[in-house]
Amino acid sequence: MIISAIAAVAENGVIGNKGELPWSLPDDMKFFQRTTLNHHVISGRKNYESIPERFRPLRDRVNIVVTRGDDYEAPGAIVCHSLEDALEIARKAEVKEVFLIGGGQLYAEAFKKKLVDRLYLTTVHAKPEGDVQFPKIGKGWKEVWTEKHKADDRHKYAFTLAVLQK
Repeated sequence: MIISAIAAVAENGVIGNKGELPWSLPDDMKFFQRTTLNHHVISGRKNYESIPERFRPLRDRVNIVVTRGDDYEAPGAIVCHSLEDALEIARKAEVKEVFLIGGGQLYAEAFKKKLVDRLYLTTVHAKPEGDVQFPKIGKGWKEVWTEKHKADDRHKYAFTLAVLQK
């Protein structure tokens, strides 16, 4: 099973601010949607709660929420208590690829434990303020695909989509 992380990261490492994305990039959201569609997605609790309620759980995906809270409920999603348990759920479902979709703590744990095989990375060409950072991913990553997007009337910032492989 391929363990993939998917994230939009500003040039200064910011991925979130006060429970929200610090930008609106519709084409990046479409990339996220089509990339994760019909897959298992694993999210930390805070990240899951940052998804607008009307979009939770993410449609046409198996949503797995990792939390330390014993009585946490996420209707329509599977709740578990460790990243390893979440990955085991995906393994037992015999999926080819599972996506880690955030937030900062989940990404940090996955990269620290060297669990991630593939990274779908959107680099947002901006340096917004934020309170959640993407972790350092270390060396050994090779860019296998990239696509540049300019700022326009729908996208305040330019951004680059990329896929990196371990």
